[in-house]
Amino acid sequence: MASPRYKKLVDALAADIRAGRLAPGLRLPTHRALAAQEGIAVVTATRVYAELEAMGLVSREQGRGTFVRDIAVSAGHGIDQQAVATDVVDLNFNYPSLPGQADLLRQVLREVATSGDLDSLLRYQPHRGRPQDRTSIARHLGRRGITTDADRILITNGAQHGLAISVMATLSAGDVVAVDALTYPGFKVLAHAFHLDLEPIPTTTDGPDLDALEKLCATRPVRAIYTMPTLHNPLGWVMPATDRTRLIRIARQHGPLIIEDASYAYLVEDPPPPLAATAPDITVYVSGLSKSIATGLRVGFVVAPPSTIPSLERAIRATIWNTPALTTAIACRWLDDGTVNHLEAEKRDDAKTRQALARQELAGLPLVGHPSSYFTWLPLPDDARADRLTATLSRHLISVTTAEPFTTSAHTPQAIRLALGSTDLDSLRSTLRTVRRVAIEDAYA
Repeated sequence: MASPRYKKLVDALAADIRAGRLAPGLRLPTHRALAAQEGIAVVTATRVYAELEAMGLVSREQGRGTFVRDIAVSAGHGIDQQAVATDVVDLNFNYPSLPGQADLLRQVLREVATSGDLDSLLRYQPHRGRPQDRTSIARHLGRRGITTDADRILITNGAQHGLAISVMATLSAGDVVAVDALTYPGFKVLAHAFHLDLEPIPTTTDGPDLDALEKLCATRPVRAIYTMPTLHNPLGWVMPATDRTRLIRIARQHGPLIIEDASYAYLVEDPPPPLAATAPDITVYVSGLSKSIATGLRVGFVVAPPSTIPSLERAIRATIWNTPALTTAIACRWLDDGTVNHLEAEKRDDAKTRQALARQELAGLPLVGHPSSYFTWLPLPDDARADRLTATLSRHLISVTTAEPFTTSAHTPQAIRLALGSTDLDSLRSTLRTVRRVAIEDAYA
């Protein structure tokens, strides 16, 4: 049981941080130095810092030490989508909308309202979706390089739900999953909820370090590899074809399932074939239309090996029973009449425009990203503090995300991610100018 003195030290440090007496970004004494200073055991000092970290008041960085967090920025910032004030520019999340999308929705709603099968949309649907809807998705996937039939497709309530049922159906608590050292926060949330053991893989400029992945698979019982080979979030790389071939070879040799997240793949023209196209027997492919069409259109899809279909179907039944029939009907009409292809092409052009604008307005800063991506990654100098920069930008009514939500390793890099797709171009231009000025003053001075 913790001693009263231990608790008093935690309370005193917490009070000093909250009152500002310990400034954000301050490096705290080492565990050994704190133990000597307070006359406690080193293990007790470790517990003090662990408790402060759990409270969101400090962050520990391997090889650098323990730092006071800027508590103006919540620890979950960038994972949970929270409402921002109307006068704040949101560079946390992407919800790009093109002119005319509302009119397209009005039109398709009229078409659905006058269709002959309207009554059927009010009933329960098959758990994995109606056969005709899955056939529409199969045709769409054919344009993405995946030749499949409707029997291997399940319709979900967005790609996040697709990832959730993939985890529920194929993994168990304690299973080891290989992930990039920086990865999609939504998968981290799932891993925490289902008690998965995430093993971070270092990344290169083109993708995961496959030597490290192979070594991990040879030394630990890796059950799955979660990967975003086409337009990685947050780093924007596209894995070369040769690396995809090697990743599949590693998976075949050591046995893990591949979970391929293709949510942003639509933004890349002529990418290498998806992993699911080359290794459909060991790959669960997850994507959807929320990123490419509209965030409110919660229609996703999973293409999976036949052996996993029954478990995936049961997971859909356990979570939502079936994807709402009305939204699925809208999505499939747009898939069939070419609306999805048209909107995806327009959004690729829009993303290229915004990425070029970011490169122009943030000139001189070491940006990392893809030329047709809706986000860019800004690494900071080693002695800079991302939470401090984020708090400063917040005071300028600009909301951005630190690296913390994306990090799966013990070391959290000092960096921020800028989502470029949620404001008009004029506002984005002026906002990025402020970001550059503040970043130079706060982090690069």
